[in-house]
Amino acid sequence: MKNKLLLVLLLFGFMLLPSCTEKKKDGEQQKLHKDELVLAIGEEPDEGFDPTRGWGQYSSPLIQSTLLKYDKDFNVEYDLAKDYKVSEDGRKWTVALKDSIQFSNGNPLTAKDVVFTYKLAKDSQSIIDLTNLDKIEHDEDHRVIFHLKKRNSTFIEQLTSIGIVTEKDYSDDYAKSPIGSGPYVLEQWDKDEQVILKSNPKYHGEKPFFQKLTFVFLSEDARLAAAKSGQVDIASIPPSFAEAKIDDMKLISLKSVENRGVVLPFTPDEGKKVEGKPIGNDVTADKALRKAMNVAVDREKLVEGVLNGYGYPAYTLTDNLPWSNSDIEIDDGKIDKAKGILEDGGWKEKNGVRQKEDLKAEFSLYYPADEENRQSLAIAFADMMKPLNIKVNVKGKSWDHIAKKMHSEAVLFALGNPTPLEYYYTFSTKAQGSGYNNVNYYSNATVDKNINKAFKADSIENAYEYWKKAQWDGKEGTGFKGDASWVWLVNLEHLYFIREGLEIGEQKLQPHGHNWPITDFIENWHWKE
Repeated sequence: MKNKLLLVLLLFGFMLLPSCTEKKKDGEQQKLHKDELVLAIGEEPDEGFDPTRGWGQYSSPLIQSTLLKYDKDFNVEYDLAKDYKVSEDGRKWTVALKDSIQFSNGNPLTAKDVVFTYKLAKDSQSIIDLTNLDKIEHDEDHRVIFHLKKRNSTFIEQLTSIGIVTEKDYSDDYAKSPIGSGPYVLEQWDKDEQVILKSNPKYHGEKPFFQKLTFVFLSEDARLAAAKSGQVDIASIPPSFAEAKIDDMKLISLKSVENRGVVLPFTPDEGKKVEGKPIGNDVTADKALRKAMNVAVDREKLVEGVLNGYGYPAYTLTDNLPWSNSDIEIDDGKIDKAKGILEDGGWKEKNGVRQKEDLKAEFSLYYPADEENRQSLAIAFADMMKPLNIKVNVKGKSWDHIAKKMHSEAVLFALGNPTPLEYYYTFSTKAQGSGYNNVNYYSNATVDKNINKAFKADSIENAYEYWKKAQWDGKEGTGFKGDASWVWLVNLEHLYFIREGLEIGEQKLQPHGHNWPITDFIENWHWKE
């Protein structure tokens, strides 16, 4: 069972791999800093450690290296690459590799491995989208040429996120026994319990201080218990645990773009289905209703009441990112203004629930039943709709159940990845119903045109203008002033208890919590001098 390891530790008092212990001697405490860490910072990667199937898309792949990478300010740096060039038409990307890089087993990493990796990722049918990659080739061992079907300013996101695998040693079991060129190698994986990584002596970059990392997979309650008993050096926690006091540990808060929002079916119910799942909802398809709900939500109260102050209001999918359009922020928490929007939109009060002709202002809001945070937000959102006489029926279900409802009912969703591609997957007509992309079947021709212009821009920086226009161009857009197809609620802060004296340095704006994003710069971690 998932918490079996912790249970054994607590019963027998065995300190698993303590990286920092304290002993009292002659009335003084002596810290014994070791080069090992135990981390309880997230869930086990169910599909393993294969970057061609999505591992590392939200953080450093740890075991593998990428061609490029971002620094803490999202400036592009080199990793495996030593140079890259883009042709004038934007369709040819040439990447030169550093010399003498080896995989952890000693085999050389060459352009052939890069070609193999990207071809594998393109055919994987995973969350990686390489549909615009026409072909990839190499003209020598250390130069790779990517040919795109059309110009795409966001292709650089793939170069910073796809870890390179070895062609020679790749097999069907690669996800369980990965070989890479990253700072660490996989030593042991005890399913549902722990993963142990060891420092890679062949690593081409700065050698990490910590030689051994043990990731234990525990529930939120068990993580806190492990931190209190000294079993772990880092533990991720929800806001409800933030006031806990733990000897020799400190609480850190990392700002993130991980958001929570209510996604509202955008189209009316016309009897359409996709793979047997109904599409559309007559109530949430009404723009006036969507706008009124956006105005009525008091996001500051949600931050204080549900997140215990560890977060900030969410107004867009892109808050605090360079391509965010600040013009679409909302003067929220205004019940009277929201009522006026409803009245103007034809929604009249009748028997305690607003109606528009024969349509009642009532819908269901689903959330994953095993997540306390989303449950609290869903209930709070429903309560904030009551003064408007909008009835929201909150329902906690499994993701299997929610997946059957998410095109026709509202869902308390979580998104957040600091890349413009996240915006495309959420709002582009082309992304409708693809997995968990554009689940509400949003579509707007003007938005699609601006997204297309962003892709065609000659640099990602020049694309920002069009990503902003997709949100609001003065007449149309995805944001509150436009279609308001979501009610964004809050952005989370990622909270961790970490061992006193452990220095992790400055971090990037954190994405959604998949793949342990706090480990992005783990090769720089060390004990304070």
